[in-house]
Amino acid sequence: MTTTDGGSDAHPRFAEALRALGLDDLTAQVRRFPEATRTAAEAAAAIGCELSQICKSLVFAAWGSPLLEQGGEPGEGVPVLVLVDGASRVDVERVRQELGAAKVTRAGAGVVRETTGYAIGGVPPFGHRTRTRVLADRSLLDHDVVWAAAGTPYSVFPMEPETLVSHAGGTLVDVRERTS
Repeated sequence: MTTTDGGSDAHPRFAEALRALGLDDLTAQVRRFPEATRTAAEAAAAIGCELSQICKSLVFAAWGSPLLEQGGEPGEGVPVLVLVDGASRVDVERVRQELGAAKVTRAGAGVVRETTGYAIGGVPPFGHRTRTRVLADRSLLDHDVVWAAAGTPYSVFPMEPETLVSHAGGTLVDVRERTS
């Protein structure tokens, strides 16, 4: 069951980002569910789509990359957003190689919220508090439409993957784990 109150189902920061990008019409397509869509599996079940049609927005921390601006506290990595389809896992080694970094790890909940302005499980692919490097796995392009979080663990929105990657400022890469 979804609510349909004209797009107020998106997080206010994300709704503002949509307006700033000229995507006002997309706010009406945001769907809110009574049950959490925090995980890709929960989102796919609620929407009724394939798991691979979910776009996961995952934050990692990278150290020693010449491609990233260094900043923050000593010992903290530079946040990097990775977009990948919901059926795939990110290969951290491939992310490290793509960035030319010495080390890459999954970012903690505090770093995710500080960087994006959203809690884990509701991070959209764009509309973040700070600008970060974005890597988008090519697997997202396998679909005509993908669904991503709209800033809350209960809301999602549909978008063509090429458009989503473009608005996120993403670089297309191959960073998902390889299957045998």
